[in-house]
Amino acid sequence: MKYFPIIWSLLDNDFYKFTMQNAIIKLFPYAKARYELINRGKHSFPKNFANILKGYLKKMANLKLSNKERIYLEKNCPYLDSSYLDFLEKYQYNPKEVNISQNGENIQIHIEGLWSRTILWEVPLMATISELYYYLTGAKRISDNEIIFITRKKLAKYKKLNVKIGEYGTRRRYSYEVQKIVLKILKEEGNPFFMGSSNVHLSKIFSIKPLGTHGHEWVMFHAAKYGFNIADRIAMENWLNIYGKNLGIALSDTYTSSVFFQNFDKKLANIFEGIRHDSGNPISFIDETIKHYNKFNINPLQKKIIFSDNLDPYKVANISSFCKKRIDSFFGIGTNFTNDVGPPSMNIVIKMVKALPEKKWISVVKLSNIEEKSTGDKNMIFLAKKILHLSSKN
Repeated sequence: MKYFPIIWSLLDNDFYKFTMQNAIIKLFPYAKARYELINRGKHSFPKNFANILKGYLKKMANLKLSNKERIYLEKNCPYLDSSYLDFLEKYQYNPKEVNISQNGENIQIHIEGLWSRTILWEVPLMATISELYYYLTGAKRISDNEIIFITRKKLAKYKKLNVKIGEYGTRRRYSYEVQKIVLKILKEEGNPFFMGSSNVHLSKIFSIKPLGTHGHEWVMFHAAKYGFNIADRIAMENWLNIYGKNLGIALSDTYTSSVFFQNFDKKLANIFEGIRHDSGNPISFIDETIKHYNKFNINPLQKKIIFSDNLDPYKVANISSFCKKRIDSFFGIGTNFTNDVGPPSMNIVIKMVKALPEKKWISVVKLSNIEEKSTGDKNMIFLAKKILHLSSKN
């Protein structure tokens, strides 16, 4: 088949992948990781999908950081030092790190290698799977004008709610083209409510600062190295060692919020700018967060919660009204911005499943605040819950 561009730049990725990569190089340069695709939506893939996908991965191996892209990062992300940018300039995707196979309508994907290298695969690989899936299954989208109309309508609602929003939709976008159309509207018409995008390449194109800090795999690796009980705390302390007060948003649900708050002591609660909510009931989480800050005599109005769990205007309206005059809020809108164009959005994830901190591979798990978003080996999940004194419902 004739190949068309899907991933347009080495920076066509979520910003937190680069911030984590920088930290990994400095703290865990020899650590290895293994990831796998989880097909939550039970999607049926067309014949020869795996082989076509392999062809796209070979194309990705040609991507390199340009001088203009380096200058953009130097200007907008000064906490990414020159040694890391030197590394990134030399970085190229290695398709040998990715194993793809197909059995009938099912595909299997495993990624394995140095964590500092393999961390960049997840987001562009998911974006490629998504765009290629729609193309090969003939799932047509609505017109550009309709996308513009829908985006403007959503933006008007967010403006009326007077909330700050960001675009987080790279990994499950319908296509690069759709994401670019959406971002153009948000940049041109979203001021002062639109704060930016997690996509670094598109942030450069639209002259905005990229958004993001760290993801679940950062905490999951720390659990493999240091144990479940203290993974959240050491992950946060290591983050501070690299970035200081920059990028100060703590992720709250790798091993459930209750365990997170046990680790989020007075020092960390003061230093970190806020907390990200990514699963579970947002209303009860708001109450829990405010209660936690009050316990340390920290004014919740000086802190923020970043919400990023499958948001749309209706959910944002409910959450923002509950936060009003109690705690600052920010909303990272993903798939609802970049894949609300007709066909159902894909329900796939790529997650770290094993880590090799030193000499032995260890299964890693994510427990989340709801069962459906938990990932990993069942026996390890059972062990983690036992160690953390969590019920089977968590």
